[in-house]
Amino acid sequence: MPATKQSTTRRHIALAATVLALSLTVVVTFLTTGGDDPSGRSEGSSPVNTPSARPDDSSRQGPDLSHLARRDAGDPMALGQTDAPVVLIEYADFQCPFCGKFARETEPELIRDYVKKGVLRIEWRNFPVFGQESDQSALAAWAAAQQNTFWEFHELLYSQERARNSGVFTPDNLVDFARKAGVPDLEEFRNDMNSKAARDALQQDKEEGYRLGVTSTPAFLVNNTPILGAMPTPTFEKAIEKAAKESKR
Repeated sequence: MPATKQSTTRRHIALAATVLALSLTVVVTFLTTGGDDPSGRSEGSSPVNTPSARPDDSSRQGPDLSHLARRDAGDPMALGQTDAPVVLIEYADFQCPFCGKFARETEPELIRDYVKKGVLRIEWRNFPVFGQESDQSALAAWAAAQQNTFWEFHELLYSQERARNSGVFTPDNLVDFARKAGVPDLEEFRNDMNSKAARDALQQDKEEGYRLGVTSTPAFLVNNTPILGAMPTPTFEKAIEKAAKESKR
């Protein structure tokens, strides 16, 4: 990569981190509506160093974060048209109960009302924060994606809230989840789950989140608007509609 391009990329990353850091000045009470922090704080606490945002806060102008949307037509961990005007990037952990809440309650509505109409694209990023079974389930999700069954696997893992690191997401159990999700070749799934390619892909997602200042899950970017926590569906709808209008300017 040319030196000038590397320099530009570093500036973009620095600006992205800055805008999310600035959001710390907003009142941080996201856990009352659904953010999950690996420190073990319970719902209703107010963690520090946690970015959040108000989608209707037009007075705060941050850098353009659109370069983070991959818009890869062959991405099996994405839903929606590659040229959709709005991209929602989700950083999530399969052991995070608030991620599950978003997956079960809000995401289906966004798919119905925005993805299927060509307005929204959803891109998944693995961001495990709760230990070994979080890491293992992220690797397994990537493996399911290699056989184009990521979203079926995703739905199954989030179908109910599960106790963390309790043995639910062991490698053998994840193979069983893959079978139930319809992954066609379970031997290939197991090999992919244990591969260097899976670990490299996971590391790429984690580093992207770290550079943005993500410290808890779920965390989202709706074009340039960061949202942290399983906020009510109208919060996402408002951010999506605002981003869609801005894309027409």
